Amino acid sequence: MLVDRRTLLRTAAAVPVLALAPRLAQAAAEGRINYWHHLTSESEFKGLEAVMALFRQRYPGISLTQENIPNPEYMSKITAAVVSGSKPDTAMVIAERVNDMVGMGGLIDITDRIKGWDKAAAFPEDRWSGASVGGKVYGVPAFTFVDWMYYRKDWFDEAGISGPPKTMAEFQDAAIKLTDPAKGRYGFGLRGGAGGYQYVVDMIESFGSPIVVDGKPAMDKPKAVEAVTFLSELFTRHKVCPPSAPNDSYRQIMEAFKTGQTAMVWHHTGSLAEISGAMKPDQFMTAVRPAGPAAHIARLTYLFNGLMSDANADAAWAWLAFWAEPDAAIAFLEQTGYFPASPETASDSRITGNALYGAAVETTKFGRLPPKFIGSAGWSDNVVLPEFQKVLVGRSTPEGCVDALMAGLEAALQ
Repeated sequence: MLVDRRTLLRTAAAVPVLALAPRLAQAAAEGRINYWHHLTSESEFKGLEAVMALFRQRYPGISLTQENIPNPEYMSKITAAVVSGSKPDTAMVIAERVNDMVGMGGLIDITDRIKGWDKAAAFPEDRWSGASVGGKVYGVPAFTFVDWMYYRKDWFDEAGISGPPKTMAEFQDAAIKLTDPAKGRYGFGLRGGAGGYQYVVDMIESFGSPIVVDGKPAMDKPKAVEAVTFLSELFTRHKVCPPSAPNDSYRQIMEAFKTGQTAMVWHHTGSLAEISGAMKPDQFMTAVRPAGPAAHIARLTYLFNGLMSDANADAAWAWLAFWAEPDAAIAFLEQTGYFPASPETASDSRITGNALYGAAVETTKFGRLPPKFIGSAGWSDNVVLPEFQKVLVGRSTPEGCVDALMAGLEAALQ
């Protein structure tokens, strides 16, 4: 899908933040560049169109085209482009793929450009780690997925609960109070299906157990068992989750929340556009994820844009750097819910003045990166998730689950 000039002009008229574009300084960079990405939803395309329209006004001499590639096919096409010598100028890069893309010669080192960039200081050091290999940087942070929760404010008011839970104990109490199977209401939309491994890992860390330290397995079994027990018993003992929880993935937990089946759901800022479009403002609110007894865990996951070809490097760099502009970052946020990667932009009044974003702003002050170690993806998908599902359906115990997690971790790190 290419965004033509007519589409961009329509977008410019439709997105209020673009009215701010005239105060962006005009630049002299010129050339033709392209951008590969794996954005797919309607809101993501609207956000990209908004950023491109702003970019066109800042850099009228640069002709920018974009190409959407489905995520499952993305690395295959990147690999084919590298092999055939037909790499795009710029491309979207997630942290899990940086090592592979650098290894095949698909990304260009932009460390020196970043050192001379006036906006580099707006990004804390941890923002760069996901796009760094061997002390060199291969991507500019474009936006952030910030973990938070949604809750039914109207249900909380009806039940006389003063506000969202701040601790896991308060979370459990609220979920129990808000559960009423006779009305088809449940306190929490537990993601026990695809993608649910992340909440198991989060819970283990929130109860005080590390996962990996210095490249070696470091799980504390008693603490991990306590964590798995707490999370699984929301379903098995307290019955505060829908019966479908062991198989519920993103789509199921979102639909359950939007249609009034669940009172609370954990996700990240990337689902805000969907929730806001489906529910009335007085029905729901966002909140910081509750803290565990040992640690307050919420993830900050950064997505980057990288330089793949130096054929028109100055124009390509202008596109990468442009995502750090406050107007561009906020235009993308307003269409998608994807949060700016820069704390400086996050302090903009257009964000701080919107109550929905308050939980994300607060989370950026303590949130941490997801665990990252060799074999983490396979361990998470092939060990953590199925072993936790066994607990949910009564085929294992929390202790048995943790034993399997520890054995699987040992194998993954060998």
